[in-house]
Amino acid sequence: MRTTAELEERLARPSAGLVDDLGGLDGDIMILGAGGKLGPSLVRLALNATAAGGHDRRVIAVSRFSEPGLADALRAEGADVVPADVADERALRELPDAANVVFLVGAKFGTAGREHATWFTNAYLPGRVADRFRDSRIAALSTGNVYPLVPVTSGGSTEDSATGPVGDYAMSCLGRERVLTHFAETYGTRMALIRLNYAVELRYGVLVDLAQKVLAGEPVDLATGQVNVVWQGYANEVTLRSLGLAEAPPYVLNVTGPELVSVRQAALALGEALGKEPVFTGEEAPTALLSNASRCHLLFGYPQITPAELIEHTARWVAGGGPLLGKPTKFERRDGRF
Repeated sequence: MRTTAELEERLARPSAGLVDDLGGLDGDIMILGAGGKLGPSLVRLALNATAAGGHDRRVIAVSRFSEPGLADALRAEGADVVPADVADERALRELPDAANVVFLVGAKFGTAGREHATWFTNAYLPGRVADRFRDSRIAALSTGNVYPLVPVTSGGSTEDSATGPVGDYAMSCLGRERVLTHFAETYGTRMALIRLNYAVELRYGVLVDLAQKVLAGEPVDLATGQVNVVWQGYANEVTLRSLGLAEAPPYVLNVTGPELVSVRQAALALGEALGKEPVFTGEEAPTALLSNASRCHLLFGYPQITPAELIEHTARWVAGGGPLLGKPTKFERRDGRF
């Protein structure tokens, strides 16, 4: 993965399990939020899995498509592209029907000071989507931030653990889950809720954040001393495969890697690869935002790329000046203000 093209190909490479699972679903797949940081690779993965299985279905990509050229690129690759703002009631109403809907729309960055907009996007809008697509299967992206900080010795929160969101972003995401659950209970809409943290690829994620700090000689805050990370391609695959798990009330699934990643050790490994000595500040706290994704791994296996491999790839990418998305995760924040 030395070029953007090679990275995109790897992100969109379907497994045999994904091809088989999508073969068991009827109807088209619609991806709402197809222009976000996850959306394009997920659209391409759905297209590739559909082609590999020889299935006759449309993959419908819906977004405002603010990135120049993205809509045309996805259209050229076989997607049915629908430029639309799903927050607009008329645009939402006029979207085509689809048996399977993947809901990726959400707000995180810049939420401090714009809490009202965060709640609109993360809690109100999902209800409008669920009402519009009440007869579809829906896989909706949520976040591990709905859980509280837990002891690093706990093994992480499971799907049966009590929620305890910190800050408006996390609370609004739990609001999303509660609103979607209401529509599942009311209409019998089959849903899966994907509690994801922290997805990484070479242009974005915790490892990119750390690599940039190490390369720039900026201090790495150790207060959040342990994190979960997972290869974005695996998260995309699980999100699509979770359509087959959708039920009412919603099926809840933690999605992350099986390992706890030490921020200190990751920074040291990145530093060694980059030829830079990391600078640290603070000490590791006894708690962190951690999820246990054993249920996911039992269903779908382990991620295809390990954290050690991701560190190697990330260091090479950042050192070589590879393009970045410019969206820091702010994983080190412990007060929920993003």
